[in-house]
Amino acid sequence: MTTPDKDYIQWLVDQSMLHTAKQRAKLYAGQARLWQRPYAQARPRDASAIASVWFTAYPASIVTREEGSVLQALGDETLWHALSEIGIQGIHNGPLKLSGGLRGRDRTPSVDGNFDRMSFDIDPELGTEADMIQLSRMAAAHNAVVIDDAIPSHTGKGADFRLAEMAHADYPGLYHMVEIKEEDWGLLPEVPAGRDAINLTPEVCDILKDKHYIVGQLQRVIFFEPGVKETDWSATPVVVGVDGKARRWVYLHYFKEGQPSLNWLDPTFAAQQMIIGDALHSIDVMGARILRLDANGFLGVERRAEGPAWSESHPLSVNGNQLLGGAIRKAGGFSFQELNLTIDDIASMSHGGADLSYDFITRPAYQHALLLGNTEFLRLMLRQVHAFGIDPASLIHALQNHDELTLELVHFWTLHAHDTYLYQGQTFPGNILREHIREEMYERLAGEHAPYNLKFVTNGVSCTTASIITAALGIRDLEAITDQDIKQIQHIHLLLVMYNAMQPGVFALSGWDLVGALTLPADQVAHLMEDGDTRWIHRGAYDLVGLDPEAEFSAGNMPRPKTLYGNLVDQLQRPDSFASQLKKILAVRRAYDIAASKQILIPDVQHPGLLLMVHELPAGKGTQITALNFSNEPIVETLHLPGIAAGPVVDIINERVEGDLTEAGEFTITLDPYEGLALRVVSASPI
Repeated sequence: MTTPDKDYIQWLVDQSMLHTAKQRAKLYAGQARLWQRPYAQARPRDASAIASVWFTAYPASIVTREEGSVLQALGDETLWHALSEIGIQGIHNGPLKLSGGLRGRDRTPSVDGNFDRMSFDIDPELGTEADMIQLSRMAAAHNAVVIDDAIPSHTGKGADFRLAEMAHADYPGLYHMVEIKEEDWGLLPEVPAGRDAINLTPEVCDILKDKHYIVGQLQRVIFFEPGVKETDWSATPVVVGVDGKARRWVYLHYFKEGQPSLNWLDPTFAAQQMIIGDALHSIDVMGARILRLDANGFLGVERRAEGPAWSESHPLSVNGNQLLGGAIRKAGGFSFQELNLTIDDIASMSHGGADLSYDFITRPAYQHALLLGNTEFLRLMLRQVHAFGIDPASLIHALQNHDELTLELVHFWTLHAHDTYLYQGQTFPGNILREHIREEMYERLAGEHAPYNLKFVTNGVSCTTASIITAALGIRDLEAITDQDIKQIQHIHLLLVMYNAMQPGVFALSGWDLVGALTLPADQVAHLMEDGDTRWIHRGAYDLVGLDPEAEFSAGNMPRPKTLYGNLVDQLQRPDSFASQLKKILAVRRAYDIAASKQILIPDVQHPGLLLMVHELPAGKGTQITALNFSNEPIVETLHLPGIAAGPVVDIINERVEGDLTEAGEFTITLDPYEGLALRVVSASPI
């Protein structure tokens, strides 16, 4: 082995994100611009006021025009006419920057849908910087904003990681990587030919911890797969550094082997420089107003004398998020965090970190309500939001996203495993309640009852919103769906829209939701699931406005799944379509500014399938009640709503009077199976 060529090292430096960030920093140093805005506190209601309805795209699934790019498809004028008509105010493009790794000077593909970033440049397979600028302009022309990504937890194995392996300058400080002494190389497994790392067994991790190299095993292994990923640590082969020394490294990766984790408390502070530089690039070059902080809860890891390392709910994650969220606000943007955390962590991060948080608190709970026809667990979780001091307006209430339906329920697994909760008349410790809920959902959502949905390692289930609904309806064969089934699926889909949209905060939905996509047959994406990642079955191709009706695959080579609703252009011509009904709901949401309302009550109910959410509308517009029937039975029930001023109760979507709320706070509601109502109490004076 020889010392790396100096020209090659310089080429890597020029390609690296850390170098690019340091160069960009010179544009801001000593300038007044970053001192013009408040930044210390999160401002969730200001963030949602910019855009409270989001379309979340997934680049690999976008069908483009023939010879067109993904970014051109997302900036298409026909698409934006349709999105604007529906009421979309923001587009989250998903990760667009160059991702994957390097072998020598050759690129290797992304291992996780462009979540393994290696450059600030647009991935040329998705489009050009000019395409991105045009998309930003098209969004602005339709009074919408662009939402981009920062990925503070990890990178891909691009130039930055290769320079770190060669011990060049500050680059090893970017990562949780430890040099293993040559006399201990025998403890490490050999790296097979053609690979650039090998995962460590739990036994080897324990030995390396005892020898004071690493912090040891973590509290959980995300993407756990026997023989593929059994721990969060992997070892490199022998790498010759810029100083001529041969080294083997062990490095941390919370996610896949090709996603080395960043070290947010290294004396070089290299990770902070790189990630803040990336965020400022997205705001100033790509035109983003809001940034997702992906995997932002995994910024701290610490050795413990006994048991696994401290890697969940670590204070460094809170501090790191405050640093990054503050820098984004200083630059005029906002941010949101999308990670399945305990409610404690979401509350902690809401004070000075990201402005918004993905609603992983109630997302599995509303799916549970649908599958069981029982809203008790959902009410429990909605009340937990308030118990921890979280404003529901700081949450992004969403239908499908690019990930699985997570059933980890980490809140009940880590910090609150031994707290007690009342459920179905019994008192359960958190860890037992978690297992009970998971068993109920797995039984109905996958396996024999719904073979088209697949478990995703230990995290949850890979499925679309539509395939959750088919499972709830007891449909086992997706090819046997009838026209009547489609009408019922759409009806329930709109019920879930109402749950998410008719409460304060941001409402988000995906392209898969807009076309009513089902899951792909597993054999069509088997080559993508070899590492156990079943999420590809719910990431099928979609063509929102008929850019290429004959295309069988997306630009990212994803097959088209069976879809139930048609494209948006066709849907918007039919008043009974999913998109047209969605448009109607969102128009009411906007008219009454429900996104800016205050949630004041989650009442008790008699019927197990009923959910009520009571909101105080802004500007003295009165009280709004979202009433949802998650069961297949009709409901007639007298509600008891103390403290709310009496007056006529109006269905604000269908524009009809439903009755009167009495002085005693009583009102009788009638709901058909799976029906939702958005009601307003028209009182003489607000609460």
